[in-house]
Amino acid sequence: MTTLSDAAEEPPSSQALSYIRFRFFFATTIVQSFAVQIMSVSVGWQIYDLTRNPLYLGLVGLAQFLPSLLLVLVTGLAADRFNRRMIIAICLATELVCACMLFVTANAQAHEIWPIFAVLVTLGLARAFSNPASDSLAPNLVPAEALANAITLNVSGWQLASILGPVLGGLLYGISGATAYGVAAGLIVISTSSMLLIPKPPQRTSDQVTSVQSMLAGFRYIWSEKIVLGAISLDLFAVLLGGATAMLPVFARDILVTGPWGLGLLRAGPGIGATVMASLLARFPIRDHAGKILFAFVAAFGFFTVIFGFSRSVWIAVPALTLMGACDMVSVSIRDTLMQLWTPDEVRGRVSAVNRVFIGASNELGEFRAGIMAAWLGAVTAVVVGGVGTMLVASIWSRAFPGLRQARVLNKKMV
Repeated sequence: MTTLSDAAEEPPSSQALSYIRFRFFFATTIVQSFAVQIMSVSVGWQIYDLTRNPLYLGLVGLAQFLPSLLLVLVTGLAADRFNRRMIIAICLATELVCACMLFVTANAQAHEIWPIFAVLVTLGLARAFSNPASDSLAPNLVPAEALANAITLNVSGWQLASILGPVLGGLLYGISGATAYGVAAGLIVISTSSMLLIPKPPQRTSDQVTSVQSMLAGFRYIWSEKIVLGAISLDLFAVLLGGATAMLPVFARDILVTGPWGLGLLRAGPGIGATVMASLLARFPIRDHAGKILFAFVAAFGFFTVIFGFSRSVWIAVPALTLMGACDMVSVSIRDTLMQLWTPDEVRGRVSAVNRVFIGASNELGEFRAGIMAAWLGAVTAVVVGGVGTMLVASIWSRAFPGLRQARVLNKKMV
């Protein structure tokens, strides 16, 4: 029978759910992800409904990205020096306050958008500290044999929320914005409780004196380890160009002519594909040629982005988004496993903080890029050009980082 004892005392297993610490962590991930998806759909629709300007949808991403960028040296060091579990719990409490503030703005039916952006910046601040701690905590909860399975499950849990969360968010926002934000707040309470139930895990902390040199350790390690550098930078440029999420409210309202339910369906598409692919990866894990598979699926992600950009029917748009999600699931699973496997625990928080800045740049700045391009050239052009750019990035990076392309297995540090 599984107890609350350390993972080292439990029977060795390659299945992450065999470890009770990870089960609590997994529950936190799923519930929090539902809240994030509900809030994302609601904020996107609320802002576009108020402004009818796609540029503001791009600013949503920028507002949440800037805190991670400005605080990257501090957030990673905090994850390496302090209790990662408590950092996450404090950040979840901050997200709860933000959900309550959005509830107030929706209930008041305010027509000004600056309070919404103030909340988004606060959310970005909380996630700037939470994300490196969360990324670094998972390897402390399971042994190396179960790490690939833990990452796949964690990503699949997030993707499951990406399927149902947007649909639920669209339906709830259809009732009222206050209802959607109220439900999100309740889910964050549950997520925080689950995180606090995780027994304090073992964590190898850095004993370096805090200095500029120690804060830059994450950057130095990434630059010296070309496998990690290639994986992180590939995600940065591929998603920076290929991300279409910010344009979904425009497609739902103006191009495909659907309501909030249609936006929820579009947002759910990538999650459906990712969850199906995650189940396949859990059953049939990648045994060899991980690097080549990574680049192939990044290129495929760009191709299906182009198909989505040209779509004029929900029945074409949703399958294209679903295939985008399936391709992204493969690349995310491989990239995250390689990065965690090649990174020592004492610098994992700082490396994860840098990685999250790259992810934020790819996602949030990608939304900003799409918003600006859509304002100038139209949403369709913004999405199609981005998809073509992603395919080019996959081709260029496969030649620029031969070590990453030649990476093979995902259960030990070797190529």
